[in-house]
Amino acid sequence: MARIAGVNIPTGKRVVIALQYIHGIGSKFAQEIVEKNNIDPSRRVNELTDAEVLAVRETIDRDYRVEGDLRRETSMNIKRLMDLGCYRGLRHRRNLPVRGQRTHTNARTRKGPAKAIAGKKK
Repeated sequence: MARIAGVNIPTGKRVVIALQYIHGIGSKFAQEIVEKNNIDPSRRVNELTDAEVLAVRETIDRDYRVEGDLRRETSMNIKRLMDLGCYRGLRHRRNLPVRGQRTHTNARTRKGPAKAIAGKKK
């Protein structure tokens, strides 16, 4: 089992797919990493040599912000907005949609399950 950026990536999958198990690496970055290290995208993780795994690990550490660092940066950005008291920060603080979505109906993922209101039924 290859361990990259603190994540055990699945060995049976293709390299491009397996790299996407790392937080902060999507299909575009996974493709870039494979091209930078001259690895055939159709190869499986268990077919990689130790040197190739090491090269991939070094590329990710050098060029990309992933896992803990990325999560920390994201949470610090949200915390900064909340501390400023700007509109987006207030929406984060109240756990409501931040990007202008409608909330009269919908927004159940963000707001949680609907709460019954006494005396509403007619």
